[in-house]
Amino acid sequence: MQTVPRPVPSVNGKETVVVAGAPNPRETTLSHVVTSILYTVVTVIALGLVYPLVVTLVGTLVFPHQAGGSLVEKNGTVVGSSLIGQLWTKPQYFQGRPSAAGKGYDPTSTGGTNLAPTSKKLMDATKATIAALEKANPHADGPPPMDLVTSSGSGVDPDISPAGAEWQIPRIAAARGMSQAAVKAIVDAHVHGRTIGILGEPRVNVLELNLALDASKP
Repeated sequence: MQTVPRPVPSVNGKETVVVAGAPNPRETTLSHVVTSILYTVVTVIALGLVYPLVVTLVGTLVFPHQAGGSLVEKNGTVVGSSLIGQLWTKPQYFQGRPSAAGKGYDPTSTGGTNLAPTSKKLMDATKATIAALEKANPHADGPPPMDLVTSSGSGVDPDISPAGAEWQIPRIAAARGMSQAAVKAIVDAHVHGRTIGILGEPRVNVLELNLALDASKP
């Protein structure tokens, strides 16, 4: 597009030709600095204060349980969160996935091992985990499912696969003096399907499952 010169009066009364579209000589560096500062202040207030407060308020009002951390209580005492895995060591409880988060299941230091598939350290750790699982579950059917052997990317995955839960049933039943059929019925009752039917895989929340076991009668 062709620019059209336009005359503007100068200070001494003579006309000065200014090309349309060219920077206005009256615009100083100071004006740009002031505009930048004002824009920064407005965006910080809008996006750094107002938006988080609105989202927090809406979340608290509409989803109070989730906004509060999805805490789980037993007899009035908080025993964990349905979003964060825990370390279960007693034979009468289902075990979750291994954790590489901090010193284990640390929600303030989430993360995986970040070891390559060919890492000797990862291979040795995996073999040790398999050996420990097989020793603790001598009557389990076949090798342990992979989700019981490998840690998640976050290190605080609260769920295991239905296969991972069923693999542990013989140990749970023996430790609690229950039939394997009774334990399996509890597992089946706590299997969550895919989110909205298409996302993820069927899963079992370990904390929820163990609380259901405690509430059941042998």
